[in-house]
Amino acid sequence: MRGRSDGGKKKPVIVLVCVAAVVLVFVYLFFGSSDHKASAIEYGRKLGLGGDDEESKKDDTSSSFYVDDDPNGFTPRSFPVCDDRHSELIPCLDRNLIYQMRLKLDLSLMEHYERHCPPPERRFNCLIPPPPGYKIPIKWPKSRDEVWKVNIPHTHLAHEKSDQNWMVVKGEKINFPGGGTHFHYGADKYIASMANMLKFPNNILNNGGRLRTFLDVGCGVASFGGYLLASDIMTMSLAPNDVHQNQIQFALERGIPAYLGVLGTKRLPYPSRSFELAHCSRCRIDWLQRDGILLLELDRVLRPGGYFAYSSPEAYAQDEEDLRIWREMSALVERMCWTIAAKRNQTVIWQKPLTNDCYLGREPGTQPPLCNSDNDPDAVYGVNMEACITQYNDHDHRSKGSGLAPWPARLTSPPPRLADFGYSVDMFEKDTETWRQRVDAYWDLLSPKIQSDTIRNIMDMKANMGSFAAALKERDVWVMNVVPADGPNTLKLIYDRGLMGAVHSWCEAFSTYPRTYDLLHAWDIISDIKKRGCSAEDLLLEMDRILRPSGFILIRDKQSVVDLVKKYLKALHWEASETKTAPDSEQDTDNVILIVQKKLWLTSESLRDLE
Repeated sequence: MRGRSDGGKKKPVIVLVCVAAVVLVFVYLFFGSSDHKASAIEYGRKLGLGGDDEESKKDDTSSSFYVDDDPNGFTPRSFPVCDDRHSELIPCLDRNLIYQMRLKLDLSLMEHYERHCPPPERRFNCLIPPPPGYKIPIKWPKSRDEVWKVNIPHTHLAHEKSDQNWMVVKGEKINFPGGGTHFHYGADKYIASMANMLKFPNNILNNGGRLRTFLDVGCGVASFGGYLLASDIMTMSLAPNDVHQNQIQFALERGIPAYLGVLGTKRLPYPSRSFELAHCSRCRIDWLQRDGILLLELDRVLRPGGYFAYSSPEAYAQDEEDLRIWREMSALVERMCWTIAAKRNQTVIWQKPLTNDCYLGREPGTQPPLCNSDNDPDAVYGVNMEACITQYNDHDHRSKGSGLAPWPARLTSPPPRLADFGYSVDMFEKDTETWRQRVDAYWDLLSPKIQSDTIRNIMDMKANMGSFAAALKERDVWVMNVVPADGPNTLKLIYDRGLMGAVHSWCEAFSTYPRTYDLLHAWDIISDIKKRGCSAEDLLLEMDRILRPSGFILIRDKQSVVDLVKKYLKALHWEASETKTAPDSEQDTDNVILIVQKKLWLTSESLRDLE
């Protein structure tokens, strides 16, 4: 009635009618229905949760609905189900939220692709439904080359990139031939060509294990990173949710490490000196903008002696505009002390210096400047990029490199940056052994429920030094190691071990699509966010969002936390499969292990499609 001239007289009556209707709906749903699962689904459908307009958004943020459990507390009976339109919701990368909140963002700087999280009153607080007809994903390694179309029903890239062999629709599946914008004939041949350009033994790009961690900027559907796995190279495939939508969703569905991100105004969530090689194949980034700030961000995350492989028309085309860009870019990287390691056909590979000598030998006033001494190159979460050159620390300068052992020895070798945290070699080795034992125990508990190929994408929500992931080396899995933003930034130790991850605050949603991980490891993370005053309920809903149906959560936390989680099992459609005490060390005497599995549930629309 808002805005109508005759609304004044009718408004009180309408309000009373609406209140009465809402009360009746609540009474029916939570006292008249015998099936809490059905009521959750139907209630979400009837409300149309996740409406686009501001008023409906306010109505849709109701959290969970409760029934009395005991005199001292409540047990959630059901959560509403988000509207089917939000089956791919990424709360902190939600274009609708940006529009509704009227955020003033600079589109030319890609700020609309950066994280903008909803305030508590605008969170959906509902279960994200799978798309109609959703199937349990194809298992690795077959998934590298094919996925179920119904799980990611987006085929526009197959048509838009049909001449580049990104992906091909074949019946119920989408196939990935391994092509890319600059490697139509397959990523494997392109990778071998790069190794040959650098004169690496046997045309293998890992150079005897010396190159292990890569960053692929503007990764497409991540075939470059997928084919590098055969060479023991871990690639962080990075792309925004831009006009080429669902690139990262395809990558994760395939079982390839990937992360939603953009080179805009904020630093990437990785510490300095994390990657041996960065790659851009026609990634359409203007590297000259803002005094080269985006190229300087790549420089920050590259290791001493690291490479930047650039395949783009500017590297080979002869028209006037491409030549101009090439000249200006060549001059910029020369001032950054990069040198050309190889150049052939459509690709140039630059190399970063091993020491600070070139930086210190530049003429006074040379641009870009060196970063100030108070600039922490490892501070990343929500930190703005700076157009300056990050120098090496004294250790890297003296050792003429990072001092890392080749892979796989570096996985268990004490990282040189241990000293940054005051950690001893003995502490590192003890942590490695402790988590080896714990992971063995986890797999014993999981073994009745899983096969060798059940689990592929794993997230360690509080990775510390990465020893959980290190213990999984012999299993055909990969681990996204998450280091909380409010704790020690041990992520640089994780990258030094040849693993990968990101810095994140669990008071917010993670930058990934729904249904992208097979297993979440939550060690004390629920206790931690409760201490910060954040909502444990919000975190459980976020864990449900990113977990694949039939996926597992390993919760290692205090008994009180485990008891809390158990109260939410039915509301989340989770099933507890194991509970066990875990007093395996002096620091872990009061912890309990809870293993839960997410059930596959479908909305009424999905059920109709199946029929």
